[in-house]
Amino acid sequence: MTEDRWSAAQVLALAPDAAAARAGQGLASAAVWSATGTSGRAVWGRCQGSRATPYQVVAELDGPAYRCSCPSRKSPCKHVLGLLLLWSAGTVPPADEPDWLPEATAPRQRARTGELADPEAARQRAARRADRVAAGVIELDSWLTDQVRRGLSGLEQQGYTELGRLAARMVDAQAPGLAGSLRRAAATVGRGHGWPGDLLQELAMVHLATAAHARLDELPAPLAETVRSRIGRTVPTASVLTGGERLTDDWLVLGQVVEIDERLTARRLWLRGTTTGRPALVLSFAPAGQSLDAPAGAPGAVVPATLSFYPGAVPLRALVTPAEEAPSYGARWAAGTVTDALTGYAEALAADPWLERWPVLLGDVRPARYGDGWALVDAAGNGLPLSDGTDPWPLLSVGAGAGLTVAGEWNDRYGLRPMTCWDGDRAVVLP
Repeated sequence: MTEDRWSAAQVLALAPDAAAARAGQGLASAAVWSATGTSGRAVWGRCQGSRATPYQVVAELDGPAYRCSCPSRKSPCKHVLGLLLLWSAGTVPPADEPDWLPEATAPRQRARTGELADPEAARQRAARRADRVAAGVIELDSWLTDQVRRGLSGLEQQGYTELGRLAARMVDAQAPGLAGSLRRAAATVGRGHGWPGDLLQELAMVHLATAAHARLDELPAPLAETVRSRIGRTVPTASVLTGGERLTDDWLVLGQVVEIDERLTARRLWLRGTTTGRPALVLSFAPAGQSLDAPAGAPGAVVPATLSFYPGAVPLRALVTPAEEAPSYGARWAAGTVTDALTGYAEALAADPWLERWPVLLGDVRPARYGDGWALVDAAGNGLPLSDGTDPWPLLSVGAGAGLTVAGEWNDRYGLRPMTCWDGDRAVVLP
């Protein structure tokens, strides 16, 4: 999950005066910062100043609201501005909120500005954000209605620019989830003969989100949480750990997918409860060129742990609290058929129509030719096509004609992305 960052100009617009803006620019260097991170809700870090103890700096993004342990009376101070400039440049990594964050925003320390201490001020900030989101959603829904009336043919020349403009507008409206969806839609314009169908599908899901947002009060609570997350609201880590659904099990690590772009490295680690059969997704992020945190376990490991799930109609994303026992290897578990996998996916998709990926664990499958590509076929003759670009030869070499157990990431548009297969009890990580 990547977040939509403010531009440097947006950050500097918060400065109380030109002197604070200049000083903030001087602090936008990683050399003076430590323990930086962002949860989507907040950005934090420690800045080395003139004192022996670094200043604790926090910026809550919804308000925005700020807190710094420095003696400055300016709000935001130069340290907050420097931290936000660092974040806007993409050099603050996503992370779990640290233990000292609640201390930095404790009532005694934040009484000077009142920005974080006043419940009424917090309520007003939340109301203002809700109004901005609602206005942005109405504007976007009106644009979508116009496209239905006009058709998509006019977007071939101007679609990328127009969708980019709308995405920027959704960032201003504090709806970064919609902004990301619009950017994905923009990326389909003019690409391949079937681009109008791909664009229509992306815009249909955007419309579904805007229509659902207009009826939030009528939706079941879990589905309403899913809609809010698709619009772009983040859930603080502390809320997940203290108030989210918790489940203790021995979790099989199905596999992982690591994606790297010029700004960010992201990892999706898929787990499955060996007793409950519950799927789970653990996300990790790091700035490009830096290492990700250590995963809960290697593919094929069984990890005793308690998982805290983010709320939603299909709770998948979770935070891991490992148990004291070490992971084990070589355990036996139940793998399903292609029909089992598609049934589970269909049930999840019915609950969360925005679901992008689903973990599957297939037993006794073999690679087979499927048109111009390949598929994994089970004993009943049912198959799942492999995604474009998947190399089938590692599967063929491990299986040598015998049935395999394979864990993969399924998407109904792009196919199955195999992550791990098993040679007996030995897990083999697939490229």
